[in-house]
Amino acid sequence: MNAKEIRDLSVEEMNEKLVSLKEELFALRFQHAVNQLDNTARLKAVKKDIARIKTTLRAAELSPAAKQ
Repeated sequence: MNAKEIRDLSVEEMNEKLVSLKEELFALRFQHAVNQLDNTARLKAVKKDIARIKTTLRAAELSPAAKQ
């Protein structure tokens, strides 16, 4: 998921996506711990997606405050 796709989502959709990505990250970490994870690069990709969503959410929080 790239930044443009994330910016097109509403705040509620971003929050839902954030929750699902955190659940996926937990499952991937668990699989990695028991040596059942085949694609370890997915861990890094999920972490980056979480960071992108958090950054976009924070920017959305600050933008109305800057206008006041």
